[in-house]
Amino acid sequence: MSALDDILERARANPKHIVLPEGEDPRIVDGAIRAKKEGIATPILLGNSDKVSSLLEQAGATASEFQIIDPSTSERAGTYAESYEALRRHKGVDLEAARAAIANPLNFGAMMVRLGDADGSLAGAITTTADTVRAALQIIGRADGEKTVSSCFLMILDQPHHMRKGTVVFADCGLVVEPTPEQLAAIAISSASSFESLVGGTPKVAMLSFSTAGSASHPRVTRVKEATEIARGLHPDLTLFGEIQFDAAFVPSVGASKAPDSPLKGDANILVFPNLEAANIGYKIAQRIGGATALGPILQGLAHPANDLSRGCSAEDVFSMIAVTAVQAK
Repeated sequence: MSALDDILERARANPKHIVLPEGEDPRIVDGAIRAKKEGIATPILLGNSDKVSSLLEQAGATASEFQIIDPSTSERAGTYAESYEALRRHKGVDLEAARAAIANPLNFGAMMVRLGDADGSLAGAITTTADTVRAALQIIGRADGEKTVSSCFLMILDQPHHMRKGTVVFADCGLVVEPTPEQLAAIAISSASSFESLVGGTPKVAMLSFSTAGSASHPRVTRVKEATEIARGLHPDLTLFGEIQFDAAFVPSVGASKAPDSPLKGDANILVFPNLEAANIGYKIAQRIGGATALGPILQGLAHPANDLSRGCSAEDVFSMIAVTAVQAK
């Protein structure tokens, strides 16, 4: 069973209410229809009721079987605006500005999650990561004790040409551009937690670099070394090694040669890249050339689930990410 199949089964066993702020997008509608049909979640579609209903009917679904909410006319808009004003008052937001903000489906959906009217949110098919994450950060907020909100991808390796089958985590591919050592350590720890909750098994974290165990000297290498020590100090039981090159982290024979003292033994399942540039390029190469299935960006460090989508996503991606969001909401 693949990691995605397992996620789908777990979502189906305990379906959650997942709000989809971009309910007027056909891919979102198609993903929601399948999610409802397969019982992995109860989707809530935001948008103009007539437009959303029309898209549902065109796709062969019965609109009356879905919960559709228009933020501009919802009876909950007043309550949400009051909550938003209280939350953002310190930033100079008054009730009039709060009402305008809540009319935005991203903010409306995030407030649904904050107030318990939905278990998780998923957007990003037509909005930027910056806008999607901003709504989540400002309204849902960080989890207790979390200073860094980051993202990861589940990279599913299940093609015949993949030398190693299974699922690995790539992080951070979507948010933190140039992480400090402290942020890089937080990304590693959050990614290990995401792996445990979504994939299962023992996390084995590789702190990637162009250097392995001191083979090169550079401030960028030093940053990865420092992050490794910080993460190890915070979670001494975590199987983690850095700095290490990708091949030494992923290929047992190369690991034995380049990093014989590494506990990873060339079997890392969490790959923490040194910055966003490397991570974003890396996951897209693995996906587009390598043929890996990429699920994400999955946001880490929030108080409640709120995930992002690529604007190039398919309905299949929407369906899969609904399931991921539902499992995170357990």
